[in-house]
Amino acid sequence: MTMRLSTTVKAMATSPTVAPKRATAVVPKSYPNYKVIVLNDDFNTFEHVSNCLIKYIPAMSSDRAWELTNQVHYEGQALVWVGPQEQAELYHQQLRREGLTMAPLEEA
Repeated sequence: MTMRLSTTVKAMATSPTVAPKRATAVVPKSYPNYKVIVLNDDFNTFEHVSNCLIKYIPAMSSDRAWELTNQVHYEGQALVWVGPQEQAELYHQQLRREGLTMAPLEEA
């Protein structure tokens, strides 16, 4: 069985090309911040939690670290830092390696 292909090509109508209008306003979208949260547990001492916060969280004063440590103990958790994801992951990992009980990172 032999098939015959048509060689007729239909000409396309030519019309001027119109480029779509571009948006003139660029709206910058910022990256989300993430929360670093320490949870209460039965094996870390107040002193250890406070010292870890001072050691790993930038600009953490000893007074603020102690306030957060008390919040962890009495309220069950404390938000110790909020910021960009990469830094949040670093601080979360450092505190976890020191034995602190950490909540999963979450968007702020």
